[in-house]
Amino acid sequence: MLEASKHSSINSKWVDRERVMLLCSRGSLARTRHLVNDLKKLMPNAHGESKYGKNGNMAEDLNEMCELANCTKCLYFESRKGRDIYLWLSNVDGGPSAKFLVRNMHTMNELNMVGNCLKGSRPILSFDPEFDGKSHLRLVKELLANAFKTPSQHPRSQPFIDHVINFAVTEDGNIWFRNYQIASDDSELMEVGPRFVLQPIRLFENSFCGTVLYDNPVYQTPNAIRRQIKLQKAGELRLRQGQREERKVKERAIRDVKMEDPLGEVFDTDVTMKQQKPGRMGGGQKKPSGLAKALEKRILKKNKKKTKSTS
Repeated sequence: MLEASKHSSINSKWVDRERVMLLCSRGSLARTRHLVNDLKKLMPNAHGESKYGKNGNMAEDLNEMCELANCTKCLYFESRKGRDIYLWLSNVDGGPSAKFLVRNMHTMNELNMVGNCLKGSRPILSFDPEFDGKSHLRLVKELLANAFKTPSQHPRSQPFIDHVINFAVTEDGNIWFRNYQIASDDSELMEVGPRFVLQPIRLFENSFCGTVLYDNPVYQTPNAIRRQIKLQKAGELRLRQGQREERKVKERAIRDVKMEDPLGEVFDTDVTMKQQKPGRMGGGQKKPSGLAKALEKRILKKNKKKTKSTS
């Protein structure tokens, strides 16, 4: 009993006073700001800061901001071109730091999941066994564990454990972030959110700077990927245009070819009319037909009879 009382008295003190700074860069999307707010709700020791303008040296500015706010960890979401989001995860007290590319980012409001957890409750950090297989993943594991853990006896934390934060490694080396609620009925897990995917880019020795400890050989910048997609679409467009031009040339060649008609000009009405009307006589007058001659004779006879009767 005495040992238990001593142990409880020791644990009742708030010893670990580490704080985590959460901020994003200017020009960030609304989804990025909502993600930062969601992470603040999950982390009782989080300290929010205004947007960073990226006017000077990023490493010096962020380290100074963390020192002034008494923060030992930093999560900085950097936005580029209004579409690419990068996450800087740094241990301000001497490093190391990591840079990730954030993909497939979804906030709590977007997901509308069934699960729910208390604000400020303590999470269980679950890591994939793949983190222990490689050296750079072990370093990333330590950074994530120190950043997302809740200090013991923190005044803003709840004395409950009702959700699990899971970090899983995929086959292509990306890290999935998921947040699940621990259901009290059947010990099931229901996703709460948020969720996003982290692709490691580089690991640095110091905070936001220093020598490169790890460089991802598979990583391609989003600009390079977009450029490849544009080149592929341009190649497909040129191929379709070439096929269209070849089709036009073939159709033109088929129209220019004159096939011989085995029946000749039998059913050609223009040719038959020309044969019936071979040409004009001299002086440009046509030959009178037999019917016309007979009519002229009758008219002459009638005129002669009239003249005789009058005389």
